[in-house]
Amino acid sequence: MAKITADTLIADCLEMNPNAPEILMAAGMHCFGCAIAHEETIEQAVAVHGQDLETLLAKLNEGMED
Repeated sequence: MAKITADTLIADCLEMNPNAPEILMAAGMHCFGCAIAHEETIEQAVAVHGQDLETLLAKLNEGMED
């Protein structure tokens, strides 16, 4: 399975990790339901929401199969 990176679109992240909505919501990022999510990367969302990129990526990739 592919790894979620800073350049991964939020929409793709949701397809890659079924736990992504809960992880994003816990980080205060409710953007996965927004139309912009189809064109916004994880890095862009983190910048808007003031989260730590590396911490969020680690959580999004945790438990995903290689």
